[in-house]
Amino acid sequence: MFRFLDNHKLGAAVILFMTAAPSFFSCADDKLATVDAIDRKKVPGQYVRNISTLISDSGVVKYRIFAEEWYVFDKADTPYYDFPEGLFLENFDSLKNVTASIKCKNAQYYIDDELWDLKDSVHAMNTHGEHFETNHLFWNQKTEKVYSKERIKITQKNRIIIGREFESNQSFTEYVIKNPEGVFPVED
Repeated sequence: MFRFLDNHKLGAAVILFMTAAPSFFSCADDKLATVDAIDRKKVPGQYVRNISTLISDSGVVKYRIFAEEWYVFDKADTPYYDFPEGLFLENFDSLKNVTASIKCKNAQYYIDDELWDLKDSVHAMNTHGEHFETNHLFWNQKTEKVYSKERIKITQKNRIIIGREFESNQSFTEYVIKNPEGVFPVED
């Protein structure tokens, strides 16, 4: 049923196939398909899900971060971390006590400037139990200052303070509201 080719005929068939095959399989315009180069300035170098990490300075734990997603744009013109699903951050003193906590729905950290840009439902709390709520807050780690030009609401034990242009230390214990709003009770 099958006819075997002798070695001479087999060799000729292989050579014929090898020379004819490229014409059967080549592209119509004989150009190789190319892919555009990836611009590393616009693409994250790292991506992490469900992160829980401690950040230390000179061996002393300073912060703890929890986040659903963390993108590292290390080759961007201004390198930054992106937390598109938000984060929860705790600040510790030298005795490992939590001095402040911050939660938000979106955040970026600009590495070279050591600047946090916290957005969308920003909630912070200090050691006195005071709650701070705003839509946009900056935290400069170099100067250890927190500030916002947005409306802020501070809930204390016996009153609520609302205003704009907020400045504070990073522990949220010494703060100023430049444009307060609302009714304030005054003692006689």
